[in-house]
Amino acid sequence: MARTKRYWLFKSEASAFSIDDLAAAKDETTPWDGVRNYQARNLLRDEIRKGDRVLYYHSNSRPTGVAGVARVVRDAYPDATQFDPASRYHDPRSPQDAPRWLCVDVAFVRKLPRVIELSELKANPALADMMVTRRGARLSIQPVTKAEYETVLAMV
Repeated sequence: MARTKRYWLFKSEASAFSIDDLAAAKDETTPWDGVRNYQARNLLRDEIRKGDRVLYYHSNSRPTGVAGVARVVRDAYPDATQFDPASRYHDPRSPQDAPRWLCVDVAFVRKLPRVIELSELKANPALADMMVTRRGARLSIQPVTKAEYETVLAMV
């Protein structure tokens, strides 16, 4: 039986890796690496799969909000940055034979004509239960319902 496509919100600081950076990436794909939160890692490992859709969210930027759409093109695999001493994501305690950290590959789908700002998301009653609109919800990878995904994209 085919798995139902799921929807996510992935946060990235625009100054670190923006939707434009993803669009310019080789083959418009990149590993979503550097995740160092166990809850987010568990989502990568257990729930996020090839074919899922992603709202690409610029955090710590002006404006903060949904800037584009991506899709997952590769299921979770060991994040190579955990083994690279030169990487800011290096984890010397992660064993090579049982990697602690995972990543998925994402591909550029489209840049939105404008960033849908967090204040707009919060003001939309249909998004009241969306994790990113709730106080203290700082997780870098968040589940999104299909209805929330569609509502956000309709706000453009």
